[in-house]
Amino acid sequence: MAKISPVSAKYIVQAMIEIDGVVDRPDVIGAIFGQTEGLLGEDLELRELQRSGRIGRIEVNSETRGGKTRGTIIIPSSLDKAETAIVGAALEVIQRIGPCNAKLKVDKIEDVRISKRHFVIERAKQLLKSLMDSSMPDSQEIADEVAASVRVMEIREYGKERLPAGPSIDESQEVILVEGRADVLNLLKHGFKNAIAINGTSIPETIKEVCKHKETTVFVDGDRGGDLIIKELLSVTEIDFITKAPDGKEVEELTKKEIHKALRSRIAAEQYKMESPAVNPAVQTNSLHRPVYSQRPVSSQPARPLLRPVPEAIQRKPVAKTSKLSETERKLFIDMLNDLVGTRGAYLLDSKLKMLGKVPLPELEATLKNVGNVHAVVFDGIIDKKIVKTAESANVKFLVAMDSEVSPGETPLTLLTINDI
Repeated sequence: MAKISPVSAKYIVQAMIEIDGVVDRPDVIGAIFGQTEGLLGEDLELRELQRSGRIGRIEVNSETRGGKTRGTIIIPSSLDKAETAIVGAALEVIQRIGPCNAKLKVDKIEDVRISKRHFVIERAKQLLKSLMDSSMPDSQEIADEVAASVRVMEIREYGKERLPAGPSIDESQEVILVEGRADVLNLLKHGFKNAIAINGTSIPETIKEVCKHKETTVFVDGDRGGDLIIKELLSVTEIDFITKAPDGKEVEELTKKEIHKALRSRIAAEQYKMESPAVNPAVQTNSLHRPVYSQRPVSSQPARPLLRPVPEAIQRKPVAKTSKLSETERKLFIDMLNDLVGTRGAYLLDSKLKMLGKVPLPELEATLKNVGNVHAVVFDGIIDKKIVKTAESANVKFLVAMDSEVSPGETPLTLLTINDI
């Protein structure tokens, strides 16, 4: 007897069978052929359909429990939809198998092509993902990769201790002192070619010589080890400026933005001695565990400003009245301004000075229009008339920023800049 190839089947007829007795597989198949014989005419005679390959091998899967037999019948078909449905319906006329009563019900007719289509779609997704992962990078990615490789190749050994250093360490008048080789590599990766590694807490003679002839900035990790290195440097040589990575972070893992922010926030070494608890135990820290910078001593060597310099035209404007500002508010605003340097962000505070959230500066005006309980706004930018008008409509009391283009007398709001506080 001919059999239809499973590959050529278009439909699968699936039926459930329940028999009140114990029967074997041949009994079920015999009943299917015998009780449908002559029922559908010569064109749909099951024996002829199977002989011609239009009906495949009939599969019967059954099990017997408690004297009853239950199972499934599977018939592959290459007939069209209507003919396959007629064959499936004809199975349900079977009422006896052998000497036992039986009930047969077609559960479903599955379109094999739909299953294949689902497989094709899922496989195509996998192939496309694989192609995208292994596809050629664009020109910018190639340029970045080549530039990064060249920068890493540029690292050199400097001095008799052969310290890792950037290629511009000789000609540059400003030098960045970092802790190790990985820090030099990270700075080199982001375009800083004038870094040199100290390589431990014992200060090499080469570093001491560098500090004598060049303007030096110490850039260490944001942990206790960084504090110890600064303390050791201050005790054995002269350095000009000091900065640290954010708390808990290392210089080697900083992004380009974080590196720029840290270097812009550097302070003079003399100022660090006066304000750092690591060097001067008498100094108290604020709630954020940072030195309080509200009263800065005058350094013997002028340091670059902690925040962005205020343009001369803005400096001539009247300063804000800060009599209403409490010491808690003053310290909090200073800390927040320091945190925001270079981020182009804004902090929103409620009347209890609790943080409501942080938003990008371009979204500040839209946020103020939608949030109704903002008491103060501290942001990395310049106070202009547009933001003042928006803040007045939102019943904001304080605007704190780096600079201001608006005179305090032009608005009922309290306008504060870093120079005011």
